[in-house]
Amino acid sequence: MSDDLDHLRALSVREHGLATIATTRADGTVHSTLVNAGVIDDPVTGATSVAFVARGDAYKLKLLRRAGHASLAFRHGWDWGSADGPVHLIGPDDPDPAFDAAGLPKLLRDVFIAATGTHDDWDEYDRVMAAERRVAVFVRADRILRNRT
Repeated sequence: MSDDLDHLRALSVREHGLATIATTRADGTVHSTLVNAGVIDDPVTGATSVAFVARGDAYKLKLLRRAGHASLAFRHGWDWGSADGPVHLIGPDDPDPAFDAAGLPKLLRDVFIAATGTHDDWDEYDRVMAAERRVAVFVRADRILRNRT
């Protein structure tokens, strides 16, 4: 699995974190959208995950809360890899009793950086993340699929 995780990390870096996430709607149809994601360990469980930061009012977040599962795929040309697993949400509307809420600004930064993000003014970043009630979304990499290039 380590080689597969390294492959996901490399794809994330090559595509500036751009990934497709898919989950299901209540009627069972698939909802997919683009996010900036990276490979990072879940701060509560320690499980290696693919994570991204979502707006608190995002439709995908509503679906992830309901479905509890997602698939995230990275690609670069014909080279691709995906991770499937349960989601773990940490944010102002998704508190985790095992995570100190005071650490949320740093966690959102860490996830953003893992997704190849950079920022010139971290205080402004923190302000916007709080105003938008941003959530760290971790998709545990229970199953990794990839092509063998």
